[in-house]
Amino acid sequence: MTAVELRQLRYFLAVADELNFGRAAQRLLIAGPSLSQQIKALERDLGVRLFDRDRRSVSLTGAGSDLLPYARALLDQAEDLQRRARRLSGAAAVRLGYVSWLPADLVARTSAVAQVHVDAWVAPSHTQAARVADGSLDLAVCWVRTEDLERLGLTARLLGADRLHAVSAGEDTSDVAAGDTAVLLDDDVTSWSSWNAFAEELAQDTGARAVHTSDSGVTGPAFFDHVRRSRRPVVNSPKDRATALPPGLVRRQVVEPCVHWTWSLVRRRDEERAAVLAVVDALCAGVGDLGLRDADAWLPAGDPHRA
Repeated sequence: MTAVELRQLRYFLAVADELNFGRAAQRLLIAGPSLSQQIKALERDLGVRLFDRDRRSVSLTGAGSDLLPYARALLDQAEDLQRRARRLSGAAAVRLGYVSWLPADLVARTSAVAQVHVDAWVAPSHTQAARVADGSLDLAVCWVRTEDLERLGLTARLLGADRLHAVSAGEDTSDVAAGDTAVLLDDDVTSWSSWNAFAEELAQDTGARAVHTSDSGVTGPAFFDHVRRSRRPVVNSPKDRATALPPGLVRRQVVEPCVHWTWSLVRRRDEERAAVLAVVDALCAGVGDLGLRDADAWLPAGDPHRA
């Protein structure tokens, strides 16, 4: 165990959460081959195989399932140790969590006001918001509804927004009305509760067809398989923002209305630390409305940034 690094344990958790090396690598902001090599090194150091993997699937082995809660506990203890050390030094960093997106110039915008520590545990929006509420994080970049903010005692400022598009098979790249699209809902409500709430309201408001999936089809290769089988263009999720399309698939702008997903920077409503408040101002100042107040923009009713 002396050779095992905390970094490798974080990689183990990411792959265990995603059960997909490509998505885990994106989440960790590292190259896929590097992630695979680190997992192999961890398996070698531990003397057990953590994952069964082939070209189509990844799953935890029995040993991997048994060790997973211990890995989480070790990382929690390490983070607690770091927090205690920062308090003793009098220079606690601002802890920032995120889901799948951060501003590219985050460091440049915050370095003058505080030391920002980007948390390695990338988790769904509802999880990150809850971590801010319980004090595990100071800030999080996530999707939230007004009801979430009220329930958790948080406040939010607009940091970013994605205009969602649709993906379809063929060569037609013309605009498509939202009502003529399909939107996927994942049966894994633990991981996808925020997206499912967004997608369900989109379907109700626009007439888009809601399609349930149990194969992690909201993102990744399974998403593209759904697109190929669908008679309608399928709305993408924000996690697929930079994913290259396979041959035979095209992006199409969604119109009537234009569908937007917002990224909020959330903090505790009673936050008083000057460094945390300074980071919020540094990141959110001058963001503007990002097109969310356009007449044809669509946001769900509970979005705190809806006009």
